[in-house]
Amino acid sequence: MPTYVALLNWTDQGIRGYKDTAKRAEAFAAATQNLGAKLLKIYWTVGPYDLVAVVEAPDDETAAAALLQLGGAGNVRTATLRAFDPEEMDRIIAKTAG
Repeated sequence: MPTYVALLNWTDQGIRGYKDTAKRAEAFAAATQNLGAKLLKIYWTVGPYDLVAVVEAPDDETAAAALLQLGGAGNVRTATLRAFDPEEMDRIIAKTAG
């Protein structure tokens, strides 16, 4: 299943409610599962991003729906990256030889 890395920053609303961040992460995990995706990992980070989430989804549309729901709650803004594992990268490189 495709993997997505979401870089998250708290909004003003999100930072005000920082004490609920673990509960919000659990709710995000449940919401992604309801869409057919899966929250693999979430990290709270120090630096330019407040959190990093790793999500698996069957397709871009499902990933986008999960992240739209997350952003729509108003606690974070997202920047999302499609990530490729070694096997996927091998297939990509094999296509360049053709």
